[in-house]
Amino acid sequence: MSTTAALDVAAVRARFTALQRPLAFFDGPGGTQCPDEVIDAIAAYLREDNANVGGSFETSRHTVELIEHARRRAADFLRCDSAEVAFGPSMTGLNFLLTRAFARTLETGDEVLVTKLDHDANVSPWLELEHDLDIEVRFVEVTDEMVLDYDDLERQLSEKTRVVAFPIAANSVGTAPDVRRVVDLAHSAGALAWADAVHYGPHGPIDAAGWDVDVLICSPYKFFGPHLGLAFGKRDLLESWRPYKVRPALNEPVGHRFELGTLPHEQLAGFVAAVDYIDSLGWDAIQAHERELGERFLAGLPPSVRLHGLPTMTGRVPTFCFSVPGLTAQETAERLAERDLAVWWGNYYALETMKRLGVDPDDGAVRAGVIHYNTAEEVDRLLAALDELEG
Repeated sequence: MSTTAALDVAAVRARFTALQRPLAFFDGPGGTQCPDEVIDAIAAYLREDNANVGGSFETSRHTVELIEHARRRAADFLRCDSAEVAFGPSMTGLNFLLTRAFARTLETGDEVLVTKLDHDANVSPWLELEHDLDIEVRFVEVTDEMVLDYDDLERQLSEKTRVVAFPIAANSVGTAPDVRRVVDLAHSAGALAWADAVHYGPHGPIDAAGWDVDVLICSPYKFFGPHLGLAFGKRDLLESWRPYKVRPALNEPVGHRFELGTLPHEQLAGFVAAVDYIDSLGWDAIQAHERELGERFLAGLPPSVRLHGLPTMTGRVPTFCFSVPGLTAQETAERLAERDLAVWWGNYYALETMKRLGVDPDDGAVRAGVIHYNTAEEVDRLLAALDELEG
């Protein structure tokens, strides 16, 4: 018998002023709502402790304490050492910075593998290096159900492979690859496993150390926090790379070497509150509720609606990509918005995924993402609206 406590969704929603309206938020893959405690933490820092570091006065000392606390909470969230954490303005910004530092170790003929499930933030940094350097970037295929083709990954690995870049969960179709399988394959070729956990962040526990990934990047605004980037890198790697930084910047902790300029301290306060919020609920309750809502959506999806991706909740997170016959993705999203249902349309920066699906990347497809603060009634509203849509 399961001992997982049921999620009290009403109590959860009461912690979000943003949810106190008719609009049903299925736009989580583009950024989740913030609980009030995150907003309050940001405001409290700006009211009470706003200062730069290095001063002998109270607010500066408090800011140093906040940064240290944020590193510890980041380590708790990512399951790594606090020295291996770096903050930045965005995941994309951090990834460009980290890939540039790593690129100083690349040689002519080196290869990087990316997947057709990836968000472009874990593709374009490598493509730009291919443009600048004499290296090759190649794409790992996916199946018709948008599952990573592990056989193709294994075929493409060689002694020249330096990196396998992949998502923990696809922001487009929701596929969640077998992380340890990808990591083991990468390491068997002597390559780094470079993981994008942005989309997975609100859906389950990240375990950078347990997964044995070499680099992992994510975005707190996808898991109930402010706009910010967060990265993990194994200590020995970060110590071996020459970072792009100003000369006076400290080299310890090692993750700090990859942080440019003054950190957004108020956002670090919000990040800490976001991690505390998740801990107050527990991943077991979050995942059980999301799985239940995901199964409800899949079971009730009108037959005329074309689902792109896995038809069950096995091997995925509750992010659903679909097309409505007779309507463009934009038209579908606009009609749902008229019914107070927030969904996304477009390519979501998953360009290779859209090409693999055979849809117009400019219009793309519709995306509805379930988050633990969604309700069964909201899912039913979305399904009923899809059933009513006519092309």
